[in-house]
Amino acid sequence: MADDDRSPEEEFQELIRQLFGGGADGIDPEQLSRLTGLGIDPAMMQTVMRHLQGAFEGDGEISWDLAQRQALHIANQDGLGVTSGQRTDLDQAFALATLWLSEATTISELAQPPRALTRGGWVEATLPVWQELAEPVATSIADALTKALSEQAPDDMQNLVQGAGRLMRSVGGSLFATQLGQVVGRLSLEVVSGGDVGIPIMPDGEAAILPQNFADFGRDLEIPDDQLALYIATRELAHARLFRHARWLRLHVISQVTDFARGIHVDTEALEDLASRFDPSEPEELRSALESGALLPARSEAQTAALTRLENLLATIEGWVDVVTAEATSRLPTAERIAEAVRRRRAVGGPAEQALGSLVGLELRPRRMREAAAMWRAVTDAVGVAARDSLWDYPDLMPTSEDIDDPAALVARLEARARGEEPARDAFDDALEQLLRGDAPTGDGDAAQSGDAAAGGGDAAAGDAGASADTAESDDAPEDGAPGDERPV
Repeated sequence: MADDDRSPEEEFQELIRQLFGGGADGIDPEQLSRLTGLGIDPAMMQTVMRHLQGAFEGDGEISWDLAQRQALHIANQDGLGVTSGQRTDLDQAFALATLWLSEATTISELAQPPRALTRGGWVEATLPVWQELAEPVATSIADALTKALSEQAPDDMQNLVQGAGRLMRSVGGSLFATQLGQVVGRLSLEVVSGGDVGIPIMPDGEAAILPQNFADFGRDLEIPDDQLALYIATRELAHARLFRHARWLRLHVISQVTDFARGIHVDTEALEDLASRFDPSEPEELRSALESGALLPARSEAQTAALTRLENLLATIEGWVDVVTAEATSRLPTAERIAEAVRRRRAVGGPAEQALGSLVGLELRPRRMREAAAMWRAVTDAVGVAARDSLWDYPDLMPTSEDIDDPAALVARLEARARGEEPARDAFDDALEQLLRGDAPTGDGDAAQSGDAAAGGGDAAAGDAGASADTAESDDAPEDGAPGDERPV
């Protein structure tokens, strides 16, 4: 068929073939002019084709720079900075908060001085963590777009689709990066401090307050600004100190969120339904679907269990921060009113839930924060500040969800430890100690046999005929041995 005999639809299909087939080094302007029959502006199409070519020629990776540009655009719209007066007031609040906090906790001060941040500064400081949290879902969306394209295309277009796979990954990743930028940008207009979202998004060991949002937070509370600043500064320092002291805790929280996110898979039926009615001239529906998380399916049972563990972990953290902040600000007349305002803000779904809900389908509310705070107060009253704070020294010492349910049992264990009473050793403890020391097991009891099983050694492992009796006893050990044998190492 001669070029002049092509319909506008055929001209458009040829342009797409040139793009995906790698033969689009130079798109013929005359071809573009013929698209007017489809109601397409040739100039606009040329711009679109140029961007698509750039995506096609890329490596298929997600453009996180796009997220940063979008977030900074939203954060810096008002053009406001931190005035010298605001910086001075916050420096004074942080200085007094540091003194008060040192009386309420044995966890040491920060190595770096806290600071006042602009909204744009907060975006730049926290975006690497948001990227880490969002990347699993971004990859899932990009993969789903590629899969949907392959499944929906007719057989005679499969070769074309294979060449478009990298483009679709780039497009899907760019859509999600744009969403991330919008979420983080809007979040920058609301957060009051670095620890406001409950998860460790600030660089390790750093504390900060955003003066631009601090004024909005206290506007309707009818509380003097200096008292409000002192409370927020104390809470922010407590949060930052905890994560700096328990360095394992930061990785523990982030890994739980990302593990949840890796279980997310895009709802392809919802994606296909959206694509079937999508109008390029009205992209609002697509943007709304991405921002609301409508393309993410219902949580699986495994994800629901993971969410429960994460909520308990964050409640344990927030409960400790609440108790320490309350003790440190006991001299502050309005401390309880401010604390209640903070709790209400979190209970109705604060900035963290809005951001994570749209990014990874994670509705994040520390629902058990009050119960966790009650546990920490009971521990403090029973064994004191030093013993309480020592529970953050190692991961296996941190209170569990069972301890939140039954603080009395935790208090009893801590009081027994304070009296020098150690829990009775069992076979598992003996075997584990031998394994860690690298000693050969000795003795004929169950402990030695359990040690053989744990180390993968012993006569049974060697196949020694003379050890058949020992082997039988080792096989019986899990049944009549201590329950501790089933605990993970």
